[in-house]
Amino acid sequence: MLKRIDLRGSDDVARGLLPRAQFDVAAAMAEIQPLLDRIRHHGAEPIRRITAERDGVTLGRLRVPADALAAAERDLDPNLRAAILASIERVRTAHRPQRRGDLVTEVVSGGTVTERFVPVGRVGLYVPGGLAPLASSVVMNVVPAQLAGVEHIAVASPPQRSTGLPDATILAVCAILGADEVYAVGGPAAIGMFAYGTDECDPVDMITGPGNIFVTAAKRAVRGIVGIDAEAGTTEIAVLADDTADPVHVAADLISQAEHDPQAASVLVTPSVELLEAVEVELKRQVDATRHRDRVTKALAGSQSGAVLVTDVEHGLAVVDAYAAEHLEIQTRDARELAMRVRNAGAIFVGPYSPVSLGDYCAGSNHILPTGGCARHSSGLSVASFLRAIQVIEYDRAALSEVAEHVVTLAEAEGLPAHGQAVRVRSSK
Repeated sequence: MLKRIDLRGSDDVARGLLPRAQFDVAAAMAEIQPLLDRIRHHGAEPIRRITAERDGVTLGRLRVPADALAAAERDLDPNLRAAILASIERVRTAHRPQRRGDLVTEVVSGGTVTERFVPVGRVGLYVPGGLAPLASSVVMNVVPAQLAGVEHIAVASPPQRSTGLPDATILAVCAILGADEVYAVGGPAAIGMFAYGTDECDPVDMITGPGNIFVTAAKRAVRGIVGIDAEAGTTEIAVLADDTADPVHVAADLISQAEHDPQAASVLVTPSVELLEAVEVELKRQVDATRHRDRVTKALAGSQSGAVLVTDVEHGLAVVDAYAAEHLEIQTRDARELAMRVRNAGAIFVGPYSPVSLGDYCAGSNHILPTGGCARHSSGLSVASFLRAIQVIEYDRAALSEVAEHVVTLAEAEGLPAHGQAVRVRSSK
């Protein structure tokens, strides 16, 4: 089921050799740009039109009524409510320490630089509602924004054909969290609404949340008009495992991410042929029993998935670092020691009892993570994502005089004499 890539005996870990989903974001941008332009100039009307065409839903107001949010929370299954509350509490616990206080540095006597951490004023949080409506993504988006101190939070998720509203569990989680500004708008239309605003929805300062390639393309198109968290693509998992790993666990974890989408990536990296063969047996057995068998089979057999044979665990560590997985599991001897040496990953899951699905819901970590190798330069969503650092510079006369000639010299060297003069007029008095 998984194609094999044999790197044994080679030091080559070139990114081009590793399986990776292919996303033509530029082509998707060309497709969705006319919609974004119409939203920019005409507001809600093109959103209603595209929602009718693509989702089969005729919208009146875009905003979800307060009574619909209340009803969704009231009708929530008690067991599901308990699970959601546990997830919220653990995410809050893990994210609360991320809220940074101001940093004041005395550079010289009488001269300080203060770095203030100020929350974004208004954010638009996107929650997918297609193949798998991700109510858990409400928690992962809203909780860090609230802890950062964001004053205005808007949520958008696609309307369901049966109700004309977002998924009921998504609405219930919004209600539990007090996120009462919710819009029944999905895909790139939601991104356009957040970026440009409508008569119901004020423009935001920042957009976060995962989505399909068209959501990703729309986020790229409006970047600069608003801030974005990342260009997150379809989910991916890499598992670095040796002969101590349980093939039942490994197969289950590869399947767990494959059920998201036919384009989801599941990659096993191992020096053990015996483990790989046992995992292949388990994949066949478990895939046949899973609910989304067709979707999982397509994902596991796709070019974005595969099994990479490596010389040893050290070689495997280099390979997973080159791959820079959204989710990286390490199921080896000395797993924690290896995990602490990884440089490139969105999140790392250590040992046999830390599966990715734990992080998706109840580990306390955030599941909105960089994909497509972006973990080489980007981080997952956190409280820090919603904070801006503003530097405050305060020097008195003596502190300015002490450094004035250096400023003048540097300004003259750059051909900007007025910069130096702005200091001279103060220090000469």
